Amino acid sequence: MILTEIDHIAIAVHDLEAAIAYYKDAFGADVHHREIVESDGVEEALIKVADSYIQLTAATNEDSPIAKFLSKRGEGLHHIGYRVDDCSKALAEMIKAGAKPIDEAPRPGSRGTTVAFIHPKGSFGTLIELVQE
Repeated sequence: MILTEIDHIAIAVHDLEAAIAYYKDAFGADVHHREIVESDGVEEALIKVADSYIQLTAATNEDSPIAKFLSKRGEGLHHIGYRVDDCSKALAEMIKAGAKPIDEAPRPGSRGTTVAFIHPKGSFGTLIELVQE
């Protein structure tokens, strides 16, 4: 088994501040980590839930994948991040099993992680992010 746990559930939002306020009011949740990932054109706020996160993510520019997702589908579930011990190995195993990679090789992610994305067309309609801490 190459998956060790759920790292995060990513939710695309138009207004990050409003989403943060909602999670604070509805669940008493505080932001554990916040970061702008320039390479992906997103700003994220992570809310810790046990050993996993809810990742609220908003576009920082019109060309980002999140901006495109929001204009096409609206707010909601964007992807699931699975924690793995070795991102390169996990990516290779998934490709071997028929997954369609978005990232041909692992790359830097937020929180100092290493990540790789798998296209929903090869994963039963779900965008998958492999996350190595």
